[in-house]
Amino acid sequence: MKKTIILTVLATLAFTVAPAKKIFEDLAYNLRVGYSIGGTAPIDMPASIRKLNKYTLTNNLQLGIDARRKFNDRWGALVGLHFENKGMDEDAQVKNYHMKIVRGGQSLEGRFTGDVRTNVAEWMFTVPVMATYSVGEVILKAGPYFSYVHSRTFNGDAHNGYLRVGDPTGAKVIIGDQPDTRGHYDFSHNMRHFQWGLDVGADWYFHKKTGIYADISWGLNGIHKSSFKTIEQTLYPIFGTIGIIYKLK
Repeated sequence: MKKTIILTVLATLAFTVAPAKKIFEDLAYNLRVGYSIGGTAPIDMPASIRKLNKYTLTNNLQLGIDARRKFNDRWGALVGLHFENKGMDEDAQVKNYHMKIVRGGQSLEGRFTGDVRTNVAEWMFTVPVMATYSVGEVILKAGPYFSYVHSRTFNGDAHNGYLRVGDPTGAKVIIGDQPDTRGHYDFSHNMRHFQWGLDVGADWYFHKKTGIYADISWGLNGIHKSSFKTIEQTLYPIFGTIGIIYKLK
């Protein structure tokens, strides 16, 4: 009886390991290095945000490894692991914009009119799960992504304007342009650790092992927790990425 069980287990392993080994042998592995440009923004731009004064590029590096398996000459699937930053540094002009700031040690909340500088950094591990479609040397891809945000930063200051405490008819507090007269804020602890969204893009191999890629990722949940109400609009991470891809196998 014992001999029969052992033989059965060995036979089962033989039938399962062989197909699994073949699956891994059929995988193509790629390294990618890219740079992302974009920002965190609401879907509909509210009237309280009047214009963008300045946008500064930040260290939005993307490093990743992917595994792709072809099902036939056209279709396939791709799974990856990326380490990346989705950040921005911008200055915008606002009017009657709800803010909670600290100025000279005093906490103020109300409607601000003036300029707001925002610095965002989100260093994260991202897993894209995508369907692929090959057209010659170009691989089109689309699917969801899932991210764990390891390091979160969302801070800045209000300057060159005034704040109406409480509501648009409240007491007027002048917010200056010097460091000691600005109103500072930090909402980093209100950010989510987990994000998800959609990713679409294309890989183009112009050489046997080397190519370029372009992706657009659109977050489907906001960067802040649902309990966070200081910023009235939900901010979504929307970024485009371009870079170099290298085929390992």
